[in-house]
Amino acid sequence: MTQVTEVDHPLVRHHLTRLRARETTPHEFRSLLRQLSSLLAYEATADLTAYPVSIQTPLTSMMGTQVTAKVALVPILRAGLGMVDPILDLVPHAEVWHLGVYRDETTAKPVEYYNKLPQTQPPDVVFLLDPMLATGGSACMAISAIQRWGVGSIKLLSVIASRDGVKAVTDQFPGTQIFVGQIDPDLNHHKYIVPGLGDAGDRTFNTLRYLG
Repeated sequence: MTQVTEVDHPLVRHHLTRLRARETTPHEFRSLLRQLSSLLAYEATADLTAYPVSIQTPLTSMMGTQVTAKVALVPILRAGLGMVDPILDLVPHAEVWHLGVYRDETTAKPVEYYNKLPQTQPPDVVFLLDPMLATGGSACMAISAIQRWGVGSIKLLSVIASRDGVKAVTDQFPGTQIFVGQIDPDLNHHKYIVPGLGDAGDRTFNTLRYLG
């Protein structure tokens, strides 16, 4: 199993370029985030459990394939919400559960403020959704919560990541797979990804005062 998959595809690179651009409007940002989420999910769902199923076409009977894995999507609030709908379009039977984690701007440490994960009947696989994997603190906190639920397979989908964030997750949770559009080299002194794209939540929900 490859733990980290950087999805090297012309469409990913194209959409990421527009997503990063300072002048991209919130409306376009949301659209690009949807498209990138679909491309990441296509890669991440490649090994979902599926079984043969007999169907009747308008012309004849045939054997097809049906995905049987119990799937849950867990967006990290709030930025992860922008990734949910395009993945539900691909996996419409998936459950959706929410985790709220924010980063304390003084300490750069994650703080959990909302957790609606159930305590029973874990799914076969969870897709943990967060557009940005910066320090890895929020992702690691979320993965810990999902593991306590009893989930055996966790896949983290992020549009961009820093090398430090990827290392934090792979060091602490070697069984978690990461699917990312691009891995950036640095974090600045505010712990933002560089070159990055700014704040994904603010740009998605049009709450950005300025992009500095």
